[in-house]
Amino acid sequence: MNILDKIVADKRKEVSLKKGLIPTSQLEASVLFERNCVSLAESLRNSNTGIIAEHKRRSPSKQTINQNTNVGVVAKGYEKAGVCGMSVLTDIKYFGGSLEDLLLARASVSMPLLRKEFMIDEYQVLEAKAYGADVILLIAAVLTREEIKTLSELAKSLGMDVLLEVHNQQELEKSIMPSLDMLGVNNRNLKTFEVSLNTSKNLSQLIPDDFVKVSESGISSIEAITELRKFGYRGFLIGENFMKTENPGRSAKAFIESLKKNM
Repeated sequence: MNILDKIVADKRKEVSLKKGLIPTSQLEASVLFERNCVSLAESLRNSNTGIIAEHKRRSPSKQTINQNTNVGVVAKGYEKAGVCGMSVLTDIKYFGGSLEDLLLARASVSMPLLRKEFMIDEYQVLEAKAYGADVILLIAAVLTREEIKTLSELAKSLGMDVLLEVHNQQELEKSIMPSLDMLGVNNRNLKTFEVSLNTSKNLSQLIPDDFVKVSESGISSIEAITELRKFGYRGFLIGENFMKTENPGRSAKAFIESLKKNM
């Protein structure tokens, strides 16, 4: 079993447990469920920097990135830095995140928030909406075409944006459908954890222009972004680069300022 299979197997158990504890009616009754979402896709289209900053405490490949953060403070710092949106990890076991992180981020900022999670069930989409997310992430590697369609259409019906993540041509071809807003190319091979920006470059011409192109993982330099822009990318997901510093917001601000100078 590779790490992805293991995460998904654990996620299935976790979701089935949660369904027994919190009925969907309770999620739908939450205050945030009525909130109008802010579009990350629009924010990226209108931005000349396109940074989506991430809140991530740890990951299976790096046991500790930053365990001492206050997610509300990080969110405010990111918003002040001028990022287009923020990705909040909500997986506890492998990434040290939680839905409470999403809730705290939502209470702190008005920019678009992406729930970064291994989505496998409609229940999680309702949960994302109830906890203040504007966007959900769907990972093609763990879903069938039918599941992508069901989950993305539910998210759209709730007014949320959908970012679909792919790693190769096969995943991309099975996934393209009108209920997606953004197509993200993950430069990290989820099976080996190796990172290569060539993944984004090679897949760029296969992504139709109706979708906002987002490049994820392994982006740590201004040069990488400048290079990827030539391939039509409008969004750049940066996690570890900011999170491994003492003040992620300040790091994001410095990065965005120097990116603007280079444009």
